Amino acid sequence: MATTTSLAPDPFLVASRPTVLDVVVPVHNEEHDLERSVRRLHDYLVAHFPYTFRITIADNASTDATLDIARKLSDELPEVTVVRLEQKGRGRALHHVWLASEAHVLSYMDVDLSTDLAALLPLVAPLVSGHSDLAIGTRLARSSRVARGPKREVISRCYNLILRTALSAKFSDAQCGFKAIRADRARQLLPLVEDTGWFFDTELLVLAERVGLRIHEVPVDWVDDPDSRVDIVATAVEDLKGIVRIGRALGSGRLPLAALRDRAAVEPAVPAAGSLIQQLLRFAVVGVFCTAAYVLMYVLLRDVMPALWANATALLATAVVNTALNRRVTFGVRGPAGQLRHQARGLAVFGLGLGLATGSLLLLGQLDPGASPWVELSVLVTANVFATVLRFLLFRAWVFPRLSATTAKA
Repeated sequence: MATTTSLAPDPFLVASRPTVLDVVVPVHNEEHDLERSVRRLHDYLVAHFPYTFRITIADNASTDATLDIARKLSDELPEVTVVRLEQKGRGRALHHVWLASEAHVLSYMDVDLSTDLAALLPLVAPLVSGHSDLAIGTRLARSSRVARGPKREVISRCYNLILRTALSAKFSDAQCGFKAIRADRARQLLPLVEDTGWFFDTELLVLAERVGLRIHEVPVDWVDDPDSRVDIVATAVEDLKGIVRIGRALGSGRLPLAALRDRAAVEPAVPAAGSLIQQLLRFAVVGVFCTAAYVLMYVLLRDVMPALWANATALLATAVVNTALNRRVTFGVRGPAGQLRHQARGLAVFGLGLGLATGSLLLLGQLDPGASPWVELSVLVTANVFATVLRFLLFRAWVFPRLSATTAKA
């Protein structure tokens, strides 16, 4: 006869073994949901989680009965503890609790338990084994099942697109309230994380990725909380400010990433091309050089061919040079691997620029058929300024997407 083995840990072993997982639940004025959610989480962990655990309720300056309910749960359930903070801020709570915890793996989840708890073991297991350094739940994987309104869906996807474009982020979902980190990695990274609110997650992940830590992603089933009190507009504004701040810090070299890399004993996880600001500066230098070459070539060719042909020829020649220079100088790609693909995509980007410049020239011909070559040149240069912005974005996101350190060093 088959028998069923419970995953619930033996009480004696629990008392004698160190805590493997500390699940932090940050709360502020959650008197209506706290007890139900914590009991559900506790019951699930007892029944299905094979490691020792603790649930830490981090009360962020609640003014209702949240703290009393948390203390009641702590008195009743030996695996539940309470930490009281006198200031609000999810990031502040996680920073405080995680640094004080003696658990091997630190995690957190939102009190509404929007994420299916079945994803918790897949989230934590790679950290317990040492395979990964951080783990995040992602709602944007193809296999994820997500129920939420179109407004939140669009905002989430746009935010993660901004992260990928502005900070070269490779992780897919920065804002899902379902994350974990090894305690030793937390002690290395948290002193550098400045945000105390909702941007805390993003800042931690960006730093971890820049240091070269391994981030494990778990597709999750997620149901939106219709009673969520998060101010989406205010949060979005603060997140954008955070992106600008950390972008500046990375660009200026203020963050000691090399020292952290040495302490973590990992190789750089980003190419030598550097941050967005550094890439913009190099892209601008290459652009100035190629624009000067384009102007010179256009002026020389204009004497022997029509304006449209002179423009197309000058653009084509400088586009090839521009792609080659940006490949090596701006984005730090070395070696022949992928060179033809990069040039092909660079020419596709060139085609968009050519269409913009040609359309501007045709419009000028309609408005002023007798325009001098110098007026034509002014119009073309103006059009190419707009095309340059588009070119950089496409180069960064499509032609030269973020490569591995091995490719960058080749």
